[in-house]
Amino acid sequence: MNVDYSSLVAADAARCAELEAQLFDGDDPWPERAFLAEIAAKHNQYVAARADDKLVGYAGIARLGRCKPFEYEVHTIAVDPAYQGHGIGRQMLRQLLDYADGGAIFLEVRTDNEAAIALYESEGFTRIGLRKRYYRVSGADAYSMKREPR
Repeated sequence: MNVDYSSLVAADAARCAELEAQLFDGDDPWPERAFLAEIAAKHNQYVAARADDKLVGYAGIARLGRCKPFEYEVHTIAVDPAYQGHGIGRQMLRQLLDYADGGAIFLEVRTDNEAAIALYESEGFTRIGLRKRYYRVSGADAYSMKREPR
């Protein structure tokens, strides 16, 4: 499978919202306008994964704070179910990690999302806390995870 990686652009927002509704149904999926705002924010970096010119994944990270050393927060990583298991999520995560080079990186992940937890742990993240009912709509808990600066 040939997958190209580039920056996510405003024209991708509708497809992102479509994937978001499919992947995160029951957990307050982001609408198109949320993606437009995230993509436009100066302190964010969003990556797109495309197979045959079709958006099949997206991932985003935000820089926190105004002064170095910066910290970062992964906002989302999502891959179309038909394309999962091919390393697309890992490749997008690595691009986010490269963007945040030298800074501590944080994220939240559902406690029942074993595939994502395994991915994050394999890339150096450790669990630092538990956030009860983090996902308000479903009531699901989340682990807070952190990757120390490299």
